[in-house]
Amino acid sequence: MISIEQLLEKLQAEIESHSYGENPAELYDPIKYMMSLGGKRFRPLLTLIAASIYTNEWETAIKPAMAVEVFHNFTLMHDDIMDRAPLRRGEPTVHEKWNANTAILSGDVMLIRAYDLLLDIPKERLRLVLERFNCTAGEVCEGQQLDMNFETRWDVSEEEYLEMIRLKTSVLLGFALELGGIIGRADEKSIKLLYSAGENIGIGFQLKDDLLDVYGDPSKFGKQVGGDIISNKKTFLLIEALSRAGGDILADLQRWIAMETFEKNDKVNAVRDIYEALDIRSFTEEKIKAYFTRGIDCLKQLDIDNDRKTFLLAFVQQLVEREK
Repeated sequence: MISIEQLLEKLQAEIESHSYGENPAELYDPIKYMMSLGGKRFRPLLTLIAASIYTNEWETAIKPAMAVEVFHNFTLMHDDIMDRAPLRRGEPTVHEKWNANTAILSGDVMLIRAYDLLLDIPKERLRLVLERFNCTAGEVCEGQQLDMNFETRWDVSEEEYLEMIRLKTSVLLGFALELGGIIGRADEKSIKLLYSAGENIGIGFQLKDDLLDVYGDPSKFGKQVGGDIISNKKTFLLIEALSRAGGDILADLQRWIAMETFEKNDKVNAVRDIYEALDIRSFTEEKIKAYFTRGIDCLKQLDIDNDRKTFLLAFVQQLVEREK
C-alpha cells in the first residue's frame, strides 16, 4: 500500500499547484496565502486513507479531499475575524494582513471553490456527497454560533459543550472519513461506521486540545500553554471545574475569572491547582479515552483486509497520541 508520507506529498503538491482564481488579485491572493500557511492536513488525509482502503484508484479522491481542506480553512478565515485573532499558525491572519471585508469575501469564494472541487465525483455518488457536505457545513456553522453564545454564559453544561464541539469540530472529521468511503464505493454500513469513527475521534481530539492547553509540554504544544486559562475560555476543564467546585474553591476560581489585572503565570498555576484539587485532569483523560475508544472500535468493525485496516488504524493512532 501507499504510505502516509506519499499521500501527504501528493496532496500537498496538488494544494500548492491548484488555482482558485487570478483576478482581481485582492480577492484570490488571501486564499493562496491562507492555504500556504500549512497545518496538519489530517482531514484531507483521512479522506484519502479511507478511499485507499476500498480502492486502488485513490487518486480520484484528491480533489474531494482538497474540498474538505479548503472548507476547513474557509471556516478558520471567518472564525479569525469573529475572534479578532491576530495570528494563524504563527503568521498574520488574513483580516490583519489585508482587512476584514477582504477576508469575508475571500472566505466566501473559498466555500464556492470547495464545491468546485467536489464536482469530479461520479454523478451517481455526487448527490449523496453534496447532501452530506451541506449537512456538515450547516452543522459547523451551528457549532460556531453555539460557541459564540457560550461567551456570555457561565452556566454552560458538560452536555452542551460536548454538543458544541461535536458540531464545530468533529462532524467535519466524520465527513472526511465518510467521503473517502463513498468515493471508494464502500457499503452503507461501512460508510456509517467511518462517519461515527470520525465524529467520536473528533470530540476526543478537541477535548485533548483543551487538556494540552493546560498540561501540554511547551516545547511540543506549539502555542502558549495556559492560554485558555488566561483568556477565561470556556473549555471542558473550566466547565467541569465550575460544576464541581463549591465553597472556598469555587470562590477562588471565580475570583481568578473576574480578575482583570494579573500575572499570567500566577493565574495559570492557580487555576491548574484548582483543577488538580477537583480531579479535573484525570476525569478529562477518561473522557478523551472513551471517545477515542469508541471511534477506534468503529474502525475495527470495518469488513476490510487486515493490512488496509491496520493502515487506517495506525494513522488514527498518531492523532490519538499527538502532543501538539
